[in-house]
Amino acid sequence: MTSPLARLWRSLHFPATLQLKVMRFFNDEFLVGVTGVIFNGKQQVLLLKHTYREIEWSLPGGYLHAKEHPSEGLEREVMEETGLTISADKLLTVRTDRETGRLDMCYIGVFIGGKFKKSREVIGYQFYSFDTLPLLLPDQALLIKEALAKHIKK
Repeated sequence: MTSPLARLWRSLHFPATLQLKVMRFFNDEFLVGVTGVIFNGKQQVLLLKHTYREIEWSLPGGYLHAKEHPSEGLEREVMEETGLTISADKLLTVRTDRETGRLDMCYIGVFIGGKFKKSREVIGYQFYSFDTLPLLLPDQALLIKEALAKHIKK
């Protein structure tokens, strides 16, 4: 259940960069985020086209709510931002970034289905094979490579 304060915050529709600055002001600890390398049945990875990033395409993810399990948080974020259903199945890695004050857990998962709907943050999605990936942040390409190696071994 979402608190009234959280509902009010979302209704204000602040830009993502302002939201991040406000969250950092009130949270002097690490923010906890979750990222997913989500595969379809063809071993292709789900990428989202974001409205607010310098490099538009990236892995799905977001920040966790209080007392939310990371895998459930990833599934919620993907549903909220895209209308798509995924299953976050296996923890791939945990990373920290002192400069941004972020702790990030990355999961390997699978695409289940759903009908895509645009949101303030995500305007497109596509599945890519590793050899056709668009421009990504270098760490995301490495996460995909690592996840692909572990996913195929299953």
